[in-house]
This record gives sequence, C-alpha cells and structure tokens, in this order.
Amino acid sequence: MEQPTGTMTDQAPADPAMTDDKLATQPIGYWSGLVHTAVTRHLRDAMAKIDVTQPQYWVLNRVNGGTTPPTREEVVTQLTPLADGEHEIARVVDQLLHRGWLRLDAEQHLHLTDPGETARVRVRELATELRSVVHQGISDEEYVAALKVLRTMVANVTDHTA
Repeated sequence: MEQPTGTMTDQAPADPAMTDDKLATQPIGYWSGLVHTAVTRHLRDAMAKIDVTQPQYWVLNRVNGGTTPPTREEVVTQLTPLADGEHEIARVVDQLLHRGWLRLDAEQHLHLTDPGETARVRVRELATELRSVVHQGISDEEYVAALKVLRTMVANVTDHTA
C-alpha cells in the first residue's frame, strides 16, 4: 500500500455539530453514509407517492439506454451491485413485465412499452425535481469537486490487483 503524503489529520469521533474549522477531522464513512441514507430515503419516499421504486427506475433507465436492447441477465448483472440484495433486480424486471412497462422480444431482449416510457419520463422529471432540492445551495463546481474527492477516496482503497 502506498504511504499517504502531506499533512496527517487526526480522526475525531463523528459529530454532526462539528464546527467548520474541525470538519477535516471527521470520518468520511460516517458522512458519506449519512448522505446516502438521507438522499435515498428522500428519493424513495417521493417515488413511493407515484407507485414507483428506485430500483424500478434504474431498470427502466437501463433498458432505455444503449444501442442494443439488453437481456434480462445483462440488466440483472449490471444493476445488482446497486440493489439491496442479489435477487432484487430480477424481481423488479418481473414486476415491470407484469405491469406492462417492459416486454421481451423473441431473442429475450427487454424493451420499454409506451406505458413504460411514459413512467420513465415521469420518474425522471421527479428525480430532476428532487435533485434540485438535494443540490440547493451547492454550485455545479462544488458538486464536481466533492465527487472528485469521493472518487479519489474510492481509488485509494480499491485493490487494483484483483
């Protein structure tokens, strides 16, 4: 493992009331977990009001994207790492097929139906509205800087030899 360079900051216990001048001592795991929980809850609560789940939205977007329609297995493989369990995405695909938002062609590729595309667009509009709430008071430059820091942290602890 490569040794860190620069000044070392002591790690303090997580404290949501920490003053700005001491934020550098706060654990990233606490704060990133807090953000993940709060934002995910906010999104899922809003989506529930229109009878859609976040994983359903992921599947609708995945089926909509790309030049070649994906198979069920491709969607499950791609989205399972984001899901709350190894079977969740397969169940979501079944739900969307049952709901009539997806259809399978003869080669077993998934396609959005007209009602599925209508739902995807509606949820995308909702997600865009919710994003504006989450990003209130944060410039695009600040957001990009935060994501770059998080991406670097992931790279710092990811085993690149596996």
